[in-house]
Amino acid sequence: MKALVLAGGSGTRLRPLSHAIPKQLIPVAGKPVLAHCLENIAAIGVTDVGLIVGDRGDEMRAQLGDGAALGLRITYIRQHAPLGLAHCVRLAADFLGDDDFVMYLGDNILADGIAEVAADFAANRPAAQILLVKVANPREYGVAELDADGRVTGLAEKPAEPRSDLALTGVYFFTPAIHEAVRAIAPSPRGELEITDAIAWLVARGLRVDASQFHGYWKDTGKIDDLLECNRVLMERRRGEVRGTVDATSRLYGEVVVEPGARIVGSVVTGPAVIGAGTLVRDSLIGPYTALGRNCTLLGAGIEHSIVLDGVSVRRVRGIYGSLIGREAAVCSAIDDGHRRLVIGDHATVEVA
Repeated sequence: MKALVLAGGSGTRLRPLSHAIPKQLIPVAGKPVLAHCLENIAAIGVTDVGLIVGDRGDEMRAQLGDGAALGLRITYIRQHAPLGLAHCVRLAADFLGDDDFVMYLGDNILADGIAEVAADFAANRPAAQILLVKVANPREYGVAELDADGRVTGLAEKPAEPRSDLALTGVYFFTPAIHEAVRAIAPSPRGELEITDAIAWLVARGLRVDASQFHGYWKDTGKIDDLLECNRVLMERRRGEVRGTVDATSRLYGEVVVEPGARIVGSVVTGPAVIGAGTLVRDSLIGPYTALGRNCTLLGAGIEHSIVLDGVSVRRVRGIYGSLIGREAAVCSAIDDGHRRLVIGDHATVEVA
């Protein structure tokens, strides 16, 4: 079995952060969202991964390389325009060949992995097997209808009148039968080749399409609050480990990861928390569910329930909560009493108390 991972989306709902970093590379619990996806793929024994990338493929390659660090072999496949998930399967046809494969959207977090559905697919080998989760707002997703035996009888992409509350999670297992389906379908009204249409094509021709319901934690990390929630859930599963330096006046409570080269001086850190490699935390209070990137500097800072990317500087600012701070950003106290100085990029949101 191979894997096809889709990481070409632009992440418009995550602007301005996604201007500077692909949304799939935004870290949660100390590692990129895409790395969590790839670890789930490696955990089911898949080693050959085709990674669909857009115009920021070089950034993906710089982060992931050839995949060897994750026990994978990554082949990069360029999609020049966002023409749909089924179009990605068309692009990857030569890479996939006649192998079965798992298709995985690279901005989805499935905290409990995909081993169970992978085993079901291998044992029964339907033409396709989809992973579903119950949602309160099915109009925002692709949804599936099932018969009494759990077989798929119909699919719809973001239906105005949903006939089911079972949404597609973004993980699909396919046999080579899907290649004929993606070649047969036409673009949808929004101009994309929809994977739901390709799966419906299989159903219409009497091929078996099974569904599994996912009962673990799943989230499409399309919004800031989604990233922060994923960060919280995944950090609760991490064990503390100190490989950096913590001075005698500092205190660590709970599960705290201190990466190599990080220094904590005169500070209190309450876990779960991650202090990235090379980061300095001095005279600061770091609260739970905070993940600090590499080579950050926090002096007299107070922050919790937040994600801080690499190279950030926070000086003499406390009370930071529920925040996502992009790479190389500087957060500092007011220059003059009674005045605030702001340097704000495109699409930013600033809340000032």
